[in-house]
Amino acid sequence: MSVFPVKKKRSPQPVNVSRRNFLKGTVSGAAGTALAGGVLIGGARADADAATADGAPADVASYPFHGPHQAGILTPGPARKQAASLVASFDVTAGSQAELAGLFRALTQRARTLTAGGPPADLGVGYSVQPPADSDVLGPSMPADGLTVTVGVGASLFDDRFGLSARKPVKLTPMTTFPNDALEPAWLHGDLALQVCANHADTVHHALRDITRHTREWMQPRWKMQGYSAPPRPSGSGRNLLGFKDGTANPTGPLAQSLIWVEDPAEPAWARGGTYQVVRLIRMLVEFWDRVSITEQEGMFGRRRDSGAPLDGNDEFDTPDYKADPQGDVIPLDSHIRLANPRTTATERQRLVRRSYNYDLGFDPNGGMQAGHVFIAYQQDLQRQFETVQRRLVNEPLIDYVTPFGGGYFFVLPGVRDASDWYAKALLA
Repeated sequence: MSVFPVKKKRSPQPVNVSRRNFLKGTVSGAAGTALAGGVLIGGARADADAATADGAPADVASYPFHGPHQAGILTPGPARKQAASLVASFDVTAGSQAELAGLFRALTQRARTLTAGGPPADLGVGYSVQPPADSDVLGPSMPADGLTVTVGVGASLFDDRFGLSARKPVKLTPMTTFPNDALEPAWLHGDLALQVCANHADTVHHALRDITRHTREWMQPRWKMQGYSAPPRPSGSGRNLLGFKDGTANPTGPLAQSLIWVEDPAEPAWARGGTYQVVRLIRMLVEFWDRVSITEQEGMFGRRRDSGAPLDGNDEFDTPDYKADPQGDVIPLDSHIRLANPRTTATERQRLVRRSYNYDLGFDPNGGMQAGHVFIAYQQDLQRQFETVQRRLVNEPLIDYVTPFGGGYFFVLPGVRDASDWYAKALLA
């Protein structure tokens, strides 16, 4: 694994440091450097989804597997997403469209079984001389543990290998490289992506281990990043590793539904009910961030660190009043929340639904903490939504403390509707 070498701040002062002089280094490496820039805080009040009395998200035993949309996007809602996650990307090695169909059938069967929970398959007579049906990582009977498995496909799956080029989702492309990115090929793209989420990390591990065991002949791993969700501290939204509340402004309810599911008649019929997924791996330079004054930190985000309130408000879910602050005297014009969501009629349809996690990989060879953000977002149109927002964020003040190194664009398949259906059946029909 390569690392991003980072030059240290020249000034010894721990406060009121110019952000441009604070970090002059470059990044050149994957997980050892800063994670790809993404929208860290979105733009409309997040509803309080089912929670416990202390404000923490409630663990749910299981979520329905069958339906018009896959679970793990709005089920459960981003405000109460599971505590543990991973995103894994794969190269498909299937040799024909028939073998590709075999891969998707196997994925469906394993995801259906794992999300339901229960004892593993009975191997019958002679079981003791066969490899066991399950690793028993979760014990002799698998708990469902709020597990969701969300399957997406990359633009590269629609090359000439399987005869699918004419059926590619209209907006699906390889991930764009933006200014301030430091993307590494080993951490980019993929033919197929899995987002696996559950209430506990061992359930996530178990699910990936089981799925790869049953699909190894058709796909091989490309990259993987595990994440975790911070609980509300003390209440409201969880926090990212820069210490700020994350996901405050996520669209919810009917608004979220209207922003993510593919409905465009220009899209292939099989794609209706799917959604476009952006994954951005973002390293956060937390040691440098910790030496910046609280005033400058809050100015970069446009929010108060303790409460999450906008700088012109008192509560996390207060709506910032940009019209009353046209010069940015209270909320700076280049603050993250103001650039990400200007709150105008023209930008309303550019919003997206985020489902992001924190990650921590330990130390790099230089002793720097390899930690940051797994940015995940869903939308109807990559160009209209994510890319438009991301271009507004180019050269924002936060770029000195976050750097993109990996991820990809994927099209999340429509849901598996019933016991006779399977992932991508309509695509391969």
